[in-house]
Amino acid sequence: MSIRKKMGLLAVLIAMLLTACGSKQIENPVNWPVQDFTATNQDGQPFSTQDLKGKIWLADFIFTNCTTVCTPMTARLASIQDMLKEKGFDVSIVSFSVDPTRDTPEVLKEFAQRFDADLSTWNFLTGYTPEEIKKYSVDTFKSAVTEDPATGEFGHGTSFFLVDQSGTIVKLYGSLDQDTEQKLLQDIEILAD
Repeated sequence: MSIRKKMGLLAVLIAMLLTACGSKQIENPVNWPVQDFTATNQDGQPFSTQDLKGKIWLADFIFTNCTTVCTPMTARLASIQDMLKEKGFDVSIVSFSVDPTRDTPEVLKEFAQRFDADLSTWNFLTGYTPEEIKKYSVDTFKSAVTEDPATGEFGHGTSFFLVDQSGTIVKLYGSLDQDTEQKLLQDIEILAD
């Protein structure tokens, strides 16, 4: 093989290596577009998709009277919030209440304070009707919300949803899965690059 061919082959190999190093991608993205929403946060202030424009954010669905998954989900998200700060990631968090009738801003604020949530980047939302949040959850996050009239409890998804800067849900993570933090942090690092 001539020197010229060897040099050409070497150049191609180097280009391939450099391209591979800079093209980390999130595995198995869902790529669902986020539909616009308007709500009220824990401070009684209007909050909407406009407040998240251009940001990486996480979303979940909870309600404060929950006796099962909402407390561990929120505690885990609070831990994730601390990890994100330690790593220097600027990520917003949005927790949608699926029980807007009972979850007033005041109730949500008290709930958030129980978990030491940093309310400068984490918003707990209400201010819509139960029908609106059920439809929004299904249409945008592909996650059903049901109500058991006998107990006053709600069935809802237990995933954390990662949304990119363009307002696309990139991936969902099981809030109770063992490796959620590791996977989330890896994917956020990819988005932040």
